[in-house]
Amino acid sequence: MRFRQVHLDFHTSEAIPEIGAQFSKSQFQDMLRAGHVDSVTVFSKCHHGWAYHPSEANETHPHLAFDLLGEMIAAAHEIDVLTPVYLSAGLDEKLARRHPEWLIRDEEERTRWAKDFMTPGYHEFCFNTPYLDILLAQIHEVVTRYEIDGLFLDIVGARKCRCQYCVATLRAAGQDPRDDAAVEALGEQTFLNYTQRVREVINAVKPGLPLYHNNGHQTRGRRDLAHINTHLELESLPTGGWGYDHFPLSARYVQTLGMEYLGMTGKFHTSWGEFGGYKHPNALRFEAALSLAHGAKCSIGDQLHPSGLMDIATYALIGAAYAEVEAKEPWCDGVESVADIAILSLEAAREACPDSQALKDRTNLADAGAVRILTEGHYLFDVIDTLSDFTAYKVLILPDEVPVWPELAARIEAFTTGGGKLLVTGRSGLNMTGDAFALDMGIRWLGTNTYRPAYFHPHFQPGVLLPTSYAMYSEGQLVDIQEGQVLGHVENPYFNRDLFAFSSHRHTPSARNDNGPGMIESRSGIYIAWDLFSEYADAGHLILKEIVLHALSSLLPQPVLSTNLPARGITTLQYQRKEKRYVNHLLYASPVLKGQVEVIEDIVPLQDISVCLRLPDDTARVRRIYLAPSMIELPFTEEEGELAYSIPRIENHQMVVIELE
Repeated sequence: MRFRQVHLDFHTSEAIPEIGAQFSKSQFQDMLRAGHVDSVTVFSKCHHGWAYHPSEANETHPHLAFDLLGEMIAAAHEIDVLTPVYLSAGLDEKLARRHPEWLIRDEEERTRWAKDFMTPGYHEFCFNTPYLDILLAQIHEVVTRYEIDGLFLDIVGARKCRCQYCVATLRAAGQDPRDDAAVEALGEQTFLNYTQRVREVINAVKPGLPLYHNNGHQTRGRRDLAHINTHLELESLPTGGWGYDHFPLSARYVQTLGMEYLGMTGKFHTSWGEFGGYKHPNALRFEAALSLAHGAKCSIGDQLHPSGLMDIATYALIGAAYAEVEAKEPWCDGVESVADIAILSLEAAREACPDSQALKDRTNLADAGAVRILTEGHYLFDVIDTLSDFTAYKVLILPDEVPVWPELAARIEAFTTGGGKLLVTGRSGLNMTGDAFALDMGIRWLGTNTYRPAYFHPHFQPGVLLPTSYAMYSEGQLVDIQEGQVLGHVENPYFNRDLFAFSSHRHTPSARNDNGPGMIESRSGIYIAWDLFSEYADAGHLILKEIVLHALSSLLPQPVLSTNLPARGITTLQYQRKEKRYVNHLLYASPVLKGQVEVIEDIVPLQDISVCLRLPDDTARVRRIYLAPSMIELPFTEEEGELAYSIPRIENHQMVVIELE
């Protein structure tokens, strides 16, 4: 995969005239060069359903007079730019109005995306209908006729559908279309049939052609769905509703799967389909660097004007980011994540848990909260699923609600027997019936605390704060200690806020009685009695982070990496096995909320940031340390297995290369 990709949207209505009339080969090439672009995804078919080339399997856009796709491919290849091709698989508005019976329907006959045909917007197709054969013919045509470098099939995934084709399929199998589980199972079967048939069509013409099915989210714990693709493209536009926490969460899981992947952001101020919206160049510089730091290659979304003329301002903007990426590529390819800690994803655990249908639909903020706290604490970590090798890590975190069934309990017990430590919060660790702990955490579960909020009084100094009664807004658990040390206790309020018993503006203060342990350290690790990761994702209360960081300082007294980077900074450590070198990435930018959009404009440089490393291979000798791509060498010290160096200045992103002998 190339590092500097552009995803060039081109969804153009039949109501717009002169499609592509101003397209110019030289101007197209000039803009790709200005943007330092080495791969551009171009369109065979858009959401409106039109083809942008001569077609027998589809209909060419009525106002397009030439082979736009062919011209773009030829122009890009002439300057060594790859051209994956996009087909809108799930949406085809032209066909939707001709065959509404092929659309996904819910239990009330509403369509997906636009709920009906009196609402402007697109309508999504069901692949358990004759539409699939039409789509496959369109794919076969473009793969056969053009020298394409890959396929990007959009708006696909396992869907719940109650169209009459799906209803008939369910009834023929003796199932009830009112049964959500049966409908969901058919949706997955339909999706997997679609992916298999697509691969067969492609392999008959171009075996091994790169292929990505875009669902907008890579489900943690569904490796089977990841591996239907040849690579992954993580759609994550921070200003488009994803936010700046979304990509690191997805990336830290995907990097454990052993697949090439890229991070997809956009040049837009908001999101897809925004003409005339531009983010600050510093935002794209940061977002591209964020991808590199997490082992990903880069993709930036743009949308071509219907005229076919590439936008000069856009490619100046993209070029500001991609010029830097181009210089950094040698230190970002073929990397492996280095991590002390694993977060067992709540989403992944719910996917793997037997009979967990009801769990999958519950809100999950725990994964995001855990990633945020560990990122702000500058720990090296991965997000993993239940198939991962727990023994590769020193600490395993079970955030808030991770259910534990016998097979998982056995694997976790093997991890702790081997010296690994656990950090468990809230209901995590309870058995499948939810009435007792399935893990030996030195505690006995008594039930859920009926007081909310309750209070936590730490028996330690929580970071920059002092020990006192801290409001804990999330659900709490009551436990007895069987073995270990109490690190803090629960305090209940005088009463819950009620119609006839309330005090002050919000909630009742603590009665300051010890109502049992709230944080316990045992041989296996540390248990904390609240859903604090979810609460941190939702509200960011400082005490929650300080509790976790204190726990980790006990469970992991000698982390691989420590630094004085500010909390908003991000650091990762990647290993390039072939080159025998580690690459320490350090990033710093501070998004600001403007209205409903988080934006980055100013990049504030940092001075004299110190880093200490305890490299995983303590026998490796360091030959030199230098900044990349500037190649400026850094002085360093090695003492008792600890490698120390200082970065004089970080402006957005700095890579430090630790080259081994």
